[in-house]
Amino acid sequence: MNIKRINEARMGTGLGAASAVAWGIDTVVIGIIIASTPFTQAIVLAPIIAAFMHDFFSALWISLYMIIKGEFINVLKLFKTKSGAILILGALSGGPLAMTFYFLGIQYAGVTYAASISAIFPGIGAVLAFTFLKEKMNGRTWLGIVLSIIGVIILAYMPSKFNGDGHFFIGILFSLGAAIFWGLEGVIGAWGMKGKDVVPLYAINIRQMTSALCYGLFIVSFFHGYPLVFEAMSSKTVWLIVIAGLLGAANYSLYYMSINLIGAARSQSLNNTYVFWAIVTEIILIGTPVSLQFILGAIIVLLGSILVSGNLNKSMK
Repeated sequence: MNIKRINEARMGTGLGAASAVAWGIDTVVIGIIIASTPFTQAIVLAPIIAAFMHDFFSALWISLYMIIKGEFINVLKLFKTKSGAILILGALSGGPLAMTFYFLGIQYAGVTYAASISAIFPGIGAVLAFTFLKEKMNGRTWLGIVLSIIGVIILAYMPSKFNGDGHFFIGILFSLGAAIFWGLEGVIGAWGMKGKDVVPLYAINIRQMTSALCYGLFIVSFFHGYPLVFEAMSSKTVWLIVIAGLLGAANYSLYYMSINLIGAARSQSLNNTYVFWAIVTEIILIGTPVSLQFILGAIIVLLGSILVSGNLNKSMK
């Protein structure tokens, strides 16, 4: 492995870790948004509208950045290419599908559990990357996948919740759905960025624009959710949504740059450490107590993620 590849591997690792910090904080902010007025008055619509507004402002932030750089025209041109079509497919998986499931998971199971249950997405992504992208995998990687699944089982096993609160079951299922679609997104995104004219920031711009447009034109319209959108826009909550959008733009930009450098499986495992940052942020801002069972499950999930990332110096030769 030459010096250039080693430096790229280190940079990709750092970007993946940084994306986790942004997403962990964003997760808690999303939870606060859904629990605030006017979203508390629309239990069913709240996660969908919050997801739409999150991705809308995220797309706005990254588009403004590309306009300032004078490269937005390149993003628009990319829509007409095969790579652009692939990135749009990834955007639909990781945007409207995964984000809606994730927000529903937050609503029904809470931030802590939604963040942890959806944390198996690197395992799903690793299997897909190995199968379709031929990314190199070793014994440590597969052990990491197994540990991630075991950790999620530990996190999900809450007898008191299962016996007394059916909503918790629903939240777990939604969070698992988010994990599947995020796993798919990383692999599809890596595939789309193989095009010679694709820059990671172009890819994330397409991702966020596609997601916001899909929400706005189809999902929000279908559920007649625009009155809630306008109500949220005129409330103080809008500033939290703007901040969440900025955090989302930072997370996905760093994440896609990491995928481009070290591959989908390893970038996903690094991004997955957002669960720690979500817990820390929630404890600091909300004072949420964390059980010993949760700590054990989260540690196992994160240990699995570390193993999935593998030895970059060896695996990227």
